[in-house]
Amino acid sequence: MKTLNDYREAGQGLYDKLHLSTYPIAIKYITDVAEIPQGTRRPSDKGQKWSLCQAFTYARRWGWSVAMTSDDNFCTPSTVGQGWEDIPHEDFMQSQVLQGWHKDIEAQVRFSGASSDSREASGRPVKYRGFICSPLPETVVIPDSVLVYGTGENITHIIHALAYEGENVPTCSFSGFGESCSKGALMPFTTQKPQVVIPGTGDRTFSGTYDYEIAIGLPANLLFFVTDHLLVTGGRLNMGHPVKTLLPQSITESVTPGFKYLREKIDEHKKKEGQ
Repeated sequence: MKTLNDYREAGQGLYDKLHLSTYPIAIKYITDVAEIPQGTRRPSDKGQKWSLCQAFTYARRWGWSVAMTSDDNFCTPSTVGQGWEDIPHEDFMQSQVLQGWHKDIEAQVRFSGASSDSREASGRPVKYRGFICSPLPETVVIPDSVLVYGTGENITHIIHALAYEGENVPTCSFSGFGESCSKGALMPFTTQKPQVVIPGTGDRTFSGTYDYEIAIGLPANLLFFVTDHLLVTGGRLNMGHPVKTLLPQSITESVTPGFKYLREKIDEHKKKEGQ
């Protein structure tokens, strides 16, 4: 049984080895607000509301532990998507049409059908009423999911580690909506499968996710598999971090006309000086 300190050490190791610019995030689902640890920040305590992706940013960039429930979250589609409130599906669909995300209700229905496999796979665990997110190296909770933001190179290393034994290979679909909160937090917990995340509208517009950042969500138990196999694939051919690129050799000045011309002029000048 892994302890809180085990998760903290693994989180610090992942952060250090990949030179991550922000902390990995520990995410724990709760059934009651009584489970929120003392000292954890909650927007509603200050008369505020945040989005779930904003809570992730506070955890990974500011090092805060944050509790989020329906009362704390202004992004109502994610509240419903997480299963924290139960409303008729038709009301949810109409809310998305009003947002203008898709052309009309028929387009919304087609979109929902196309993304239903991944969304329904999440299971919508209605018994949960919120979550706590915390910087993994200092986590205050033993997580259900771990969410890691980084560059493409960072996330590739994690995928390589996951797939090293031919298992745990992420297979993902993308919709551009609810990516971090659904695919990064909820689905790894309910499906016990890793999910690559291309941050969507909320991440980009509300929470300050950088344009180069992508992410991956892990079932918490796979964190240790990743850290055990990180930077192992390929042996000495592992691309490493910082990434080792193959530099072309045996290049001469003939590679470009300008280089070639100047080389010839240099040689001519040296030849004249030697006469």
